[in-house]
Amino acid sequence: MRIKEKWLQSSGPQAVFKLLHTADYQAYFVGGCVRNALLNVPTADIDMATDALPQKVIALATENNLRTIPTGVEHGTVTFLIDGQTVEVTTFRKDIKTDGRRAVVRFSTSIEDDAKRRDFTMNALYADMSGTIIDPLGGVDDLRARRVRFIENPTNRIREDYLRILRFFRFHALYGDPNGGIDADALDACAQNLDGLASLSKERIGHEMRKLLAAADPAPAVAAMMQTGVLMHVIAGANHASLAPLIHLEHTIDAPPDWMRRLLALGGENIQAALRLSKQEAQFLTAMKSVVSEACSARIAGYKLGEKAGLDAALVLHAHLGTPLPDNLTQELKIGADAKFPIAAIDLADRLEGPALGACLKSLEAAWIRSDLRLSKDELLKVSRSND
Repeated sequence: MRIKEKWLQSSGPQAVFKLLHTADYQAYFVGGCVRNALLNVPTADIDMATDALPQKVIALATENNLRTIPTGVEHGTVTFLIDGQTVEVTTFRKDIKTDGRRAVVRFSTSIEDDAKRRDFTMNALYADMSGTIIDPLGGVDDLRARRVRFIENPTNRIREDYLRILRFFRFHALYGDPNGGIDADALDACAQNLDGLASLSKERIGHEMRKLLAAADPAPAVAAMMQTGVLMHVIAGANHASLAPLIHLEHTIDAPPDWMRRLLALGGENIQAALRLSKQEAQFLTAMKSVVSEACSARIAGYKLGEKAGLDAALVLHAHLGTPLPDNLTQELKIGADAKFPIAAIDLADRLEGPALGACLKSLEAAWIRSDLRLSKDELLKVSRSND
């Protein structure tokens, strides 16, 4: 079996391959680039594995005037930058000791050692310069079946790095067969090792959840997370019930996946801390949550959030309610987004000043919003005078 991808023949991978092979070292493409090539999906990163030690890789590059960046030499990784393309080269490794977050590794000359330390069989796939696949652990069969399977014992793999619990569900969302179910042994191992999630940094958890929720359809995977208790350990109070309806509504209007929109649908407590959201992300999520909890009309959602975020909030609201989207949704969102509150401070300055003026403006805007932005300037001024 062979892969045929343009990046195989591009200058960066070619140069690195020739560099290592000329010096009589093994060199293989590995992991995501091979997996994605077999799935015919785009590849963002080119990773290679070799039996050459990192210091030797750097020395060879220097001798041949190739630029390298020592991104993780202590872990065996050297990054090449060639013609604007990066190629990450890592020495074959074998785990010696793990603590659930990081591993102590020993460099190896065996591709089998390197394969066995990876997480899933579909990530333990290698290819030589011709594109010929090397499959030490049966990953091709799992990939064809769209079956996400831990390498050997799931519990052992998870205890090497507890983030693999979340990666398992993300990979199922991205590559698994939703009709084929999820590996029962893996689910049991995830459920039995929930306490290990507490050892992970919130940044790592947040990064993984972003990628999971950005998948085309994460609903089955998130439902399994709920079933095993993983979701509640990550976000207290979260519930998956509205996620599948949300994704159905997204499909009806061809809305692209959006992790923040899906996160809003899940809900939960103290999400900013749980996922280490930025201050801006947290404020944005809070604003959308307010619009959803108040069941604002599309027009009001557009006014408060703008068209894009207003659409996100409307989608989540209708997912919660289990109702279809209104036919005039886009039009109403635009009306709201384009609307300008018709009253300014100068309109009230002849009668009010200071805190009283501010309070009146706030009260009038609330009345305008309650009218679905329909009250005119004259009508609002009449309301203000009647309150004098």
